Amino acid sequence: MSKSTTPPNEHRTRGRPREFNTELALDNAMIVFRQKGFHAASMADLGEAMNLTAGSIYKAFADKRTLFLQVFERYTSLRNAELCRRLEALPTGRERLAELLRFYLESARAIEGRRGCLVVGSVNELQVFDAELSELVRHAVMRNKNFLIALLQQGEADGSVSAALDAETAAGLMLCIAFGMRVVGKVEDVADEEETLCLAMKLLD
Repeated sequence: MSKSTTPPNEHRTRGRPREFNTELALDNAMIVFRQKGFHAASMADLGEAMNLTAGSIYKAFADKRTLFLQVFERYTSLRNAELCRRLEALPTGRERLAELLRFYLESARAIEGRRGCLVVGSVNELQVFDAELSELVRHAVMRNKNFLIALLQQGEADGSVSAALDAETAAGLMLCIAFGMRVVGKVEDVADEEETLCLAMKLLD
């Protein structure tokens, strides 16, 4: 009678999805999407970064679009949590606005800056080709603007920001400055960060 040559664990493991740390996999995919964008990021690029086969990625996330959605949600959640943590101990709206700009300056520096911002990088790329993803990005941008409006209004209330400012207009300008830092950070560090911060804060006088 012939003996089976099938390894003892083969029947239990065949067909099972590969186990992996989902958060780590998303973080690694995040780097690829930040550097290359949604369309240019291939499944081969993502698989290499996530240390997963294409089959494992499809089993876990269904497709690249679903993976991007989860990565985008994680990216914005992590950055918002970190920013709120840095702002919570600061007493005035002006100090919080200064710290927010410093947060963007630090994000635009060195390797973090060269990887780019997933929100900023996705604005133009997804505008034409995917209406749903474009709307997701638009909402993220508007959340940032509304957060700036709230900080400006806080500053006007506590006297640290000029009451003559129109909060919505000023928030739009500060959003352009913050996002512009991330664009510049893709190719080089922002020159003289502290002087840049001081000039930006003069807008609030």
